[in-house]
Amino acid sequence: MASGSAGTATKIPVIKSYSEKDVASVFKFWVEIKSIVVAEFTQCSGLSVEREIERIEEGGVNDKVHIRAGRMKYANIVLKRGTVYGRELWDWYMTGQYDGKVRRINFSILLHDSEGKVMKRWNVNRALPIKWEGPQLDASSTQVAVETLELAHEGLTLN
Repeated sequence: MASGSAGTATKIPVIKSYSEKDVASVFKFWVEIKSIVVAEFTQCSGLSVEREIERIEEGGVNDKVHIRAGRMKYANIVLKRGTVYGRELWDWYMTGQYDGKVRRINFSILLHDSEGKVMKRWNVNRALPIKWEGPQLDASSTQVAVETLELAHEGLTLN
């Protein structure tokens, strides 16, 4: 135990050592809404949270600046997948186009281990689609047509 600045004891976290089999592959993930797997995406980015800080310069104290924890700031989540016949992502993005009533959803991103068991579950709160991008079409290419959906959200928890 170490003592904190106010004289109270703070617990120092123990870092556990992991074997190679405990490390996840980044290619085994999918998106789940209301306990139903709705889509397998080829790429997911934006699982990121950053704590803002407030710097306080105290008069007469010239050797340091006090730092206080501020709000949490969450990155937008970007999901990419091969274009399919369904239009669910497009329809969700287009809700509210005329009346401003955009439907927000809670969903989870699940990461699986090599045996297919859920290793991590990121729960995304009140996601709002802010950008949809269709595939880049090129008659000379053999690449898969990919659609992209970018989501802003109000928080991220890890189970």
